[in-house]
Amino acid sequence: MDQNKTDIPWFAVQVRARSEKLVASILENKGFENLLPVYKVQRRRSDRVLGIELPLFPGYLFCRLDLNRRLLPLFTTPGVVRLLGAGNTPMPVDDSEIDAVRAIVKAGRLPRPWPMVEKGQRVRIEAGPLTGVEGILIGQRKNCRLVVSVTLLKRAISVEIDEDAARPVAKSTGSRVAVRT
Repeated sequence: MDQNKTDIPWFAVQVRARSEKLVASILENKGFENLLPVYKVQRRRSDRVLGIELPLFPGYLFCRLDLNRRLLPLFTTPGVVRLLGAGNTPMPVDDSEIDAVRAIVKAGRLPRPWPMVEKGQRVRIEAGPLTGVEGILIGQRKNCRLVVSVTLLKRAISVEIDEDAARPVAKSTGSRVAVRT
C-alpha cells in the first residue's frame, strides 16, 4: 500500500440493515478501500446446518475517505445512510482501533460482537497471533476474553485469549480491572 493511501483516515459508514456485504462490494468496485469485519456462525435450517458470515458491527462498515475529495460516489452508493461523527461533522475512527479489529479477524480466533465495555483494565497482548493488540480484559467463567472497542460506533467485539499473554497497559490511561465470572 502506498504512503498516500495510509495517510487517509478511516471513517465509520452507516448502511441499511443487512446490506453491509453489498455496500462493501459496491464501494470496492468504486475504488474505495473498505473493511467489513465478519464472524462465522452456524444456522440450523430444516434440512441442514449452514455456516454463514455475519458482520461484527451490524449496520456499519469502515472506509478510507479523503473528505475533500470523492464523497459523491460514496453517498450515491445504494444502502449508504451516513458517515458517523459529531453532528454533521464526520469523525475518523482511530487507526489503532481499526488495526486491532483487523488483527483479531486475521488471527482466526472466533471473534463475536460484544456489548461496549465502559470499565475495565486496558491490556496489551504480548504473545501469539494478537501480539500488540490492546483492549479490555474480562473474564467469563473459565474463559478469558479481550474486548476491543470502536469508540465512535459505541460497539465492541470480543475474542477468547490466553490470560497469560495479556499485560496491563501503563496506568496513565486511568483504567481499572473489570473481571466478570
